[in-house]
Amino acid sequence: MQDDITQDKRDAIIKAAFKLFTERGFYGTPTSMISKEAGVATGTLFRYFPTKEDLINSAYSVAKSHMAEALKTGISDERTIEDQARRIWGNTIRWGMRNPEEFLFLEQFASSPYISKLTEKEAMSNFGFLGEFFKKGIREGIIKDASWELLAEMIFDSNKAVIKNIVRRGLQGESDELIEESFSILWRGIGKN
Repeated sequence: MQDDITQDKRDAIIKAAFKLFTERGFYGTPTSMISKEAGVATGTLFRYFPTKEDLINSAYSVAKSHMAEALKTGISDERTIEDQARRIWGNTIRWGMRNPEEFLFLEQFASSPYISKLTEKEAMSNFGFLGEFFKKGIREGIIKDASWELLAEMIFDSNKAVIKNIVRRGLQGESDELIEESFSILWRGIGKN
């Protein structure tokens, strides 16, 4: 029971951090504001996260973990590399649309000096399946022979553009069509056809 309460408080703090850091930035978000948004005492926040940097690094790890889990969903159900790529593409966009605060947080803090090298390394370890996916596609001659890290970065930057386009233009109801259309453009770029 106590572990559930502890986890609930920690989760509430991280959720508040996603919201406030994306709305107000690092310096515009005092810890007192985060604890108020989370519904906990400031002392409780510091019990879980001794510094604001610790909170940002934890939030970054949580968001990356959530994103990686979403990306993996259903990949093994797809038979071809192209279908797996389509699934990863759609999963990424749908995750960003369902979790805009986490998406914006990752976008805002991806190159931040507040994210430690260790946190970045640990967070990226969740995405090892992508490296294997790209390497297999390259090996089989289905994906262009290029650095898989470069391909992954290019794809995720393109994903961000599609998510922003759908959200800004209020096209959530047309997202399936836009996901397919944008995947078709992407696949012409990375596929070896």
